[in-house]
Amino acid sequence: QDAIDRKEKRSETFKTAVRGLETDSPALKTEELGRRAPQWVRDNLVTMCMRCREPFNAITRRRHHCRACGYVVCARCSDYKAELQYDGNRPNRVCQECFIFLTGHTVLEDREGKHKGILEKGAAEVSSRSLLCSSLQLLDKNGKGGTRGWFVIPQDDPLVLYIYAAPQDVRAHTSIPLLGYQVRDMGQSESRHLFQLVQSRQVFTFVADTEEMKWSWMKAMARSAAGITH
Repeated sequence: QDAIDRKEKRSETFKTAVRGLETDSPALKTEELGRRAPQWVRDNLVTMCMRCREPFNAITRRRHHCRACGYVVCARCSDYKAELQYDGNRPNRVCQECFIFLTGHTVLEDREGKHKGILEKGAAEVSSRSLLCSSLQLLDKNGKGGTRGWFVIPQDDPLVLYIYAAPQDVRAHTSIPLLGYQVRDMGQSESRHLFQLVQSRQVFTFVADTEEMKWSWMKAMARSAAGITH
């Protein structure tokens, strides 16, 4: 009976979360928000952020849980801290909606929309005013496969690498903040021109079409990683 009760509770929590998505209403925001630990929505039940609806991926957009409502959200939508009563009033990671509800603070529009605005610009438009743009391949963790796309460092956001699936796409599908990364030359392997972005345990491995293009990207990324914006 206890197992049945737990299963029903989890099922009802998920249904509530889904209803919240469908109606755009904060379904879990009640008088208990922050006072009691939420029932977390399981990672495998969602493929996109339950707030901004951007699809998750294993490299640059990972799953996080809001400690107040239990929603599965991306890093951008959960980049907030609020004191939660059930956790001894310690600051916890929460989504933007719960942050506003719990603290009463407003969120500056440019904080939540700066990168989103550029993500929504077409590749051709951003490429025409870029520090560097070209086709690259981003390898997966085992180095055997990866994603080939159109990569851009825009002039108006020079510390971020934007990745489009194709040069004429109207929207970038992801971005990588470059600040603080180290750029590492990997030489050539099976005639592939390899280089990496490395920061702590985070490693991105790229394949350029030519040796000249590889060094152009390494120079551009090194400047962005060092915070050079001009």
